[in-house]
Amino acid sequence: MLSERGAEAMIVAGGTDLFPNMKRRQFEPKSLVSLRAIAELQRVTGDADSGLTIGAGVTLAQVSRPPVIAQSYPALARAAGDVSTSQLRNTGTIGGNLCLDTRCNYYNQTYHWRKSIGFCMKKDGDICLVAPGGSRCWAASSSDTAPVMIALGASVRLIGPRGERVIPVDELYRDDGKDHLTKAADEILTEILIPPANGLRSVYLKLRRRGSFDFPILGVAVALRLAGDGACAYAKVVLGAVGSRPVVVPQAESILIGNRITPESVESVAQAAARLAKPMDNTDSVLSYRKKMAHVFTARALKEAAGLP
Repeated sequence: MLSERGAEAMIVAGGTDLFPNMKRRQFEPKSLVSLRAIAELQRVTGDADSGLTIGAGVTLAQVSRPPVIAQSYPALARAAGDVSTSQLRNTGTIGGNLCLDTRCNYYNQTYHWRKSIGFCMKKDGDICLVAPGGSRCWAASSSDTAPVMIALGASVRLIGPRGERVIPVDELYRDDGKDHLTKAADEILTEILIPPANGLRSVYLKLRRRGSFDFPILGVAVALRLAGDGACAYAKVVLGAVGSRPVVVPQAESILIGNRITPESVESVAQAAARLAKPMDNTDSVLSYRKKMAHVFTARALKEAAGLP
């Protein structure tokens, strides 16, 4: 159906992002293809020892509650539970959150508001109003679960008319606010594949103006695995909402792996995260504050995951 209708069709699962965007004329499909009746997309299988397979149609509420996720992948349970409100978590899906549209103060407005300022590059205009002298859209990634999935080393299965492919979640995203997904328009994200926990420690911290409902203006996902001698065997730090795609902090691996985690190494990684965080003035709060909080939240998350005071 998607292939037949081309650009005129869009997928709908929970619709918690799609429908508001349609009301604001940011999305203007002539056809909607619903996935809600596909039972195979609404299953969670596996366990912490063999790894989890989560159907893309599983709701965020369902992801946040199971003991196997809360105990073995706590960052994922926390991230899913932090999305919006309980009503929307009961409808919104994990696949939808991974594919969530990028956000910007100039884009996420009513049609008449956007028309009054001449529209923006992301929809109906030619200029990014965040950086008018540039040639790209700077709308920010706003998914809570994407940084966590990348930190956990998860993959996604995409199925379309040309067959299926499995790619790391990190490869699902482009650093482009307008065209932020590598998923083709006629491909469906069907499931998320999470590797065995194997002693993994994970934490997700979210910064937003209010304690609920709001999109992140910063998300920090941390995943660590410690060897028997206390040295770090696996480390991944990923920032969300500070760019058009989740930002991996590669220095976390080079600094932490093979060594014991200390307050000094935590500080080094936090400084590296702050350097990589390049938020724009296109979401809530000022960019200088958000950049500073990238340092603070990375340090907090690392200490919590490592069990440091």
